[in-house]
Amino acid sequence: MELREELYRKIKAQLELIGINGADELFIFDNKTDAEVINRAIEHVDLWNHNVEFIEQETAWERPAVFIEFQPIKWNVIVTGVEYRADIYVNLHVVTDWKGGDGIGEFRLLEKIHEVLAGLSGNTFMDFDIDTSSTNHNHEEIVENIETFHCIGFRHLNPAR
Repeated sequence: MELREELYRKIKAQLELIGINGADELFIFDNKTDAEVINRAIEHVDLWNHNVEFIEQETAWERPAVFIEFQPIKWNVIVTGVEYRADIYVNLHVVTDWKGGDGIGEFRLLEKIHEVLAGLSGNTFMDFDIDTSSTNHNHEEIVENIETFHCIGFRHLNPAR
């Protein structure tokens, strides 16, 4: 499986494990089966496509939403035509409704996101963890927090052609 595909699938699966109860308390599901039955804290996960820039023109998506954006990848050759490595950066655009002066709840969601993603690894990447955080208040009805994660990526080619 290609690195971006594996990362996207694993990130999405982990985000779906964050639940919210009737008292607006966030928690992490013990297993995927519970997560399919009980309220998820994140309503929508998708690839980033400048979604918040055109929010008025797009089909509405439920919030909170997380959009996954892959930064450009510069591959370093380990063995020409066989093995490559790269520093991978992934932006998670976490979009929530603006709640005025009491909008601190979204920061708790960011902590849970970090909790479920820290240390994530797979066949094509390892050591996924947070790198930087920023908050974008340039929208009228929403807040966009951008959490940038970093990991080491691998690409292995079959040298027999």
